[in-house]
Amino acid sequence: MPSLGDLVHDWHRGVQAVARGDWGCALRLFSGDPDPPAKMCFNLGCVHLLAGDPEAALRAFDQAVTKDTCMAVGFFQRGVANFQLERFQEALSDFRLALAQLRGNAAIDYTQLGLRFKLKTWEVLFNVGAAQCALGLWAEAAGSLEEALCKGPEGTREDLHAALAQVQKQATLQLRQVPRGEVFRPHRRYVEHLEPVDFLGKAKVVSSAIPDDHLQGSRPQQRQKPCMEQVGKHIPPGLPVAGSPEPSPSEDPSGTRVVAAGGPESLVTVTVQCAFTLALKVPWGAGLPHLRTLLSQALPLQAQHGQLSYRDPSHEARWVALPGEEALQGAWRDTAASRGGLQLQCRAAGSRPVLYQAVAQHNYCAQGPEDLDLRQGDMVDVLCAVDPAWLEGHCDGRIGIFPKCFVVPAGWSM
Repeated sequence: MPSLGDLVHDWHRGVQAVARGDWGCALRLFSGDPDPPAKMCFNLGCVHLLAGDPEAALRAFDQAVTKDTCMAVGFFQRGVANFQLERFQEALSDFRLALAQLRGNAAIDYTQLGLRFKLKTWEVLFNVGAAQCALGLWAEAAGSLEEALCKGPEGTREDLHAALAQVQKQATLQLRQVPRGEVFRPHRRYVEHLEPVDFLGKAKVVSSAIPDDHLQGSRPQQRQKPCMEQVGKHIPPGLPVAGSPEPSPSEDPSGTRVVAAGGPESLVTVTVQCAFTLALKVPWGAGLPHLRTLLSQALPLQAQHGQLSYRDPSHEARWVALPGEEALQGAWRDTAASRGGLQLQCRAAGSRPVLYQAVAQHNYCAQGPEDLDLRQGDMVDVLCAVDPAWLEGHCDGRIGIFPKCFVVPAGWSM
């Protein structure tokens, strides 16, 4: 079974294939997950429509709305597939289901969920009218377009009046759908961590202490250390880098530092679980200050001061807290012979302050293990802002992240 990283990688490459119009490649990459989430099923349906296969698109959209019964845009696109197959009654039913999932709102903006599309009520009503035209229900179609006129913004009035005139002449309408080439994209947080990150950078020779040396050949009789510059991410002052000497035992306040048989320059990979899994290259036996300095470059601010634990190699389901340097050095010893190496977990310590309370305005189905499922009306304790578009919160004993646009502060009216 493919790993989460492999699935995200294929998802990202599939989006790139859609952008260049390679439908076959996109379908192959989107089909890699044996149990695809609703977003991936939606993507498959959109690509099948682009490839001219509405029957396959219909099956994919069926899967999408079965996995996420609140996906209004899934019902909308399934209606498009049914319409292309001349199943006009089924198309009309799908457009009405999409309208029901809008729950009286003017629109649902899917941008923060990865789809650059805003599903608007007036567009769904337009498609309802188009399906009614195809069924010969001209009076009902005119009523749907008049309702769309009431709900549409000022800039759409001219087009809607023209469509209404067509219906009065008993002429059919062209469906509206998700723009060509638009599919759900993986969140940028996942994409940014697809490639391994070298936090220490690579060294290069920029000058030599040997006179008239043009960095060619060697002079063993005048062996001197060249000046070095660190290339890559900025290293904060005091951060040990590969090749630099570890503190001597007299400089280690705990007196418990473990040194590998291969010397202090021996680098190993340490995996750290937080909101995502991260691989760090660190000297074997590195101390807590070193690990926290590396974590501070990659993980959110709140994770820098969280409780570190390590996975017990003799019992993989057990995580052992690392309260201090001595415990960490014990963890290095315990995992020395482990195939998985040292695996850390960073979780916030103690109770966290609640910034404010918010009320869920829409259902949100978790798309990853770190997401928080929400149902309309849920009261959420907001713990922090992950970025301008996402919040982290607590609800019914669960902690996770969710789109900011799905909630409003408690006490606000919509």
